[in-house]
Amino acid sequence: MREVSVSVLTDAIARLAVEANCVLPHDVMARIEAARASEPWETAQGILDKILENDRIAERDTVPICQDTGVCCVFLKIGQDVHLKGDLKEAVDEGVRRGYRDGYLRKSVVADPLKRVNTGDNTPAMLYTELVPGDRIELTVAPKGFGSENMSRLAMLKPSDGVEGVKAFVLKTVEEAGPNPCPPIVVGVGIGGTFDKAAYLAKKALMRDLNARSDDPFYAALEAELLEKINALGVGPQGFGGRTTALAVNIERMPTHIAGLPVAVNINCHVTRHRTVVL
Repeated sequence: MREVSVSVLTDAIARLAVEANCVLPHDVMARIEAARASEPWETAQGILDKILENDRIAERDTVPICQDTGVCCVFLKIGQDVHLKGDLKEAVDEGVRRGYRDGYLRKSVVADPLKRVNTGDNTPAMLYTELVPGDRIELTVAPKGFGSENMSRLAMLKPSDGVEGVKAFVLKTVEEAGPNPCPPIVVGVGIGGTFDKAAYLAKKALMRDLNARSDDPFYAALEAELLEKINALGVGPQGFGGRTTALAVNIERMPTHIAGLPVAVNINCHVTRHRTVVL
């Protein structure tokens, strides 16, 4: 059994919260650069140039890529042979608190969804934990902006809707979102499980490297087909037209009930922020 003080998590989260908000993952940057190289529409080219310039300035000067520094989503894969010493939730929230304070990041969380009073420190974090074999902890910090989060949808389809029903729902969600989530977007899709698990899968899909296709050839082909159809919608960067509406479609799936077909779509703007460290 390996004993780990939760203070280690606090320090890592504080650092990653700033890094994630200021440095776009290399796979996302590479996809934007590739989209710029293949984009034929002049207006779209100009917008992608501005996005790339913005992202490079943010990394160079350590300033937020976007003014919406998001709700801080924290994913923990905790090895079963790890004993965490201390209050995990408080340690995670303290890391967010410190990172958003010291990094001068916007505080966007309200304590109650209807009373709407700001917590003042961007806590609490949205915490997701998973037990895995081993004695390590994989920590991912992913600030999630709400311009894109608000465009996300979930549907409880019938099994008879099948793959065509899934495709129709994903395309409808993206088309109705239009320019609101600040395209080019990344589309996370969760299929299966239960009502809540499908949404978790969709958000988890956004953490995957954009160059890594599904390990199942069927779903890898579905990701490619949906990306092609989404880009054929013509929404384009920031909604001004062009072939670059989405950078990637990532699908995660799991078993479900014989009577159900849950499907969730979690949209992210081009600022698909996440930083991971193994402790």
